[in-house]
Amino acid sequence: MSKSSQSTKFRGVDVDELDENKFQDEGDEDSGQSGPDEKEVNDLLLQKKNAEALKAALTNAPIMSKNQAVKDKAFGLVMRVLTAVKSAEVEKAVKTLDKNEQDVLMKYIYRGFAEPTEGSSAVLLTWHEKVLASTGLGSIVRVLTDRKTV
Repeated sequence: MSKSSQSTKFRGVDVDELDENKFQDEGDEDSGQSGPDEKEVNDLLLQKKNAEALKAALTNAPIMSKNQAVKDKAFGLVMRVLTAVKSAEVEKAVKTLDKNEQDVLMKYIYRGFAEPTEGSSAVLLTWHEKVLASTGLGSIVRVLTDRKTV
């Protein structure tokens, strides 16, 4: 038997550290995100600049925040923007977003499916169709597997 096979250095890993019940993600610290600027988004909605309002609402999404009140406020704001956009303008609005913003939008769409309000499902299905056509199935996979929620 060789000397290298008798080495015990490979045993330096503590397997109890890897227990999934004790797992803590290093990136979970709260980065102080306050969510999108509500005044700016509302001003853009009043000026009928819906695509710009959507972009502004998605720009500073509180993904890393642990504060549920901030996430709920941002969700309400994004839902207000999504319902304000006419169905004929949805595809144009989606095309103005980059890949990351489209993924964040898809997260909000799935949260809207999970917490439906009166009349929101038809609007969300329209948005889902257009975002899916733009991003493909990869967006759905990224949203469903991402640990960072909106």
